[in-house]
Amino acid sequence: QIDPKEYTFSGLKDETVGRLPGKVAGQQFVIQDCENCSIYIFDHSATITIDDCVNCQIFLGPIKGSVFFRDCKDCKCIVACQQFRTRDCRKLEVFLCCATQPIIESSTGMKFGCFQYYYPELALQFKDAGLSIFNNTWSNIHDFTPVSGENNWGLLPENAVVQDYVPLPSSEELKAVRISTDATRSIIPVTRGRRQKNSDESCLAVFFAGDYTTANARKLIDEMTGKGFQLVQTKEVSMKAEDAHRVFQQCASEFIPLLEKGPVVALEFNGDGAVEECRSVISDVFSGTKAFVSESKASASQDVDNFYNFVDMQMGM
Repeated sequence: QIDPKEYTFSGLKDETVGRLPGKVAGQQFVIQDCENCSIYIFDHSATITIDDCVNCQIFLGPIKGSVFFRDCKDCKCIVACQQFRTRDCRKLEVFLCCATQPIIESSTGMKFGCFQYYYPELALQFKDAGLSIFNNTWSNIHDFTPVSGENNWGLLPENAVVQDYVPLPSSEELKAVRISTDATRSIIPVTRGRRQKNSDESCLAVFFAGDYTTANARKLIDEMTGKGFQLVQTKEVSMKAEDAHRVFQQCASEFIPLLEKGPVVALEFNGDGAVEECRSVISDVFSGTKAFVSESKASASQDVDNFYNFVDMQMGM
């Protein structure tokens, strides 16, 4: 028998509370009427609703369904979810990983950044919640109730440091979680999203499903960002033969047999010389691995457009 009290934080003031890995285990959770609290859910859950919270710092581990903030103000949050929604909120600052387009409604002063967080159990919690670490549309916000001449939301500064917003927990119980907020260790690759690109040269790299797909994608990200290129966006998505023709054009036939093994992981890098560098890293570091990489600066922007147009069509279905 499930005791709802185990899955609720209600009416707390000036407290630090949380749940350790394994303690929520995919249940629903409710947070309501809390003030000046630090709240940490270090586990995966089904859905979470957060109502009438003021001046709280909140960490929410992977949420299989939706997270819904209502009537909250002056809160700082780190959230990973399938769907993100706010209604009647003021001044929320959110480091977000969201698989679908985040939605705000009747909300003002909203600021968003890319989710950055690590602790050892987090990767498995993402799996248990059915979320891909590569599907994150954190900066693609849809405002249901725009006001002409005003902007209800914006992006956090590029150099925003997670710990300045949601500090590490101070309670003895929660200190047991081995957290790192170092962006390079983040379970979610940190992307530029909708921020202005630095260069007019982007490059698309696509890894096909296999035992090392995630590791390969991470390694390429480390190699490229280590050389000063920027990771704009990432995607994990299933493709069919006709999609391959649209995206990979004349190279499609060599990749079509690989699509049956599972979803592909695509990465967009930006920076002058990105195509040449990406091609050289792939041939040096991943010599036995089949991957698609843009051929030239001229074709690369078309590759990126082709791939993300295909993705947008998938998402729209």
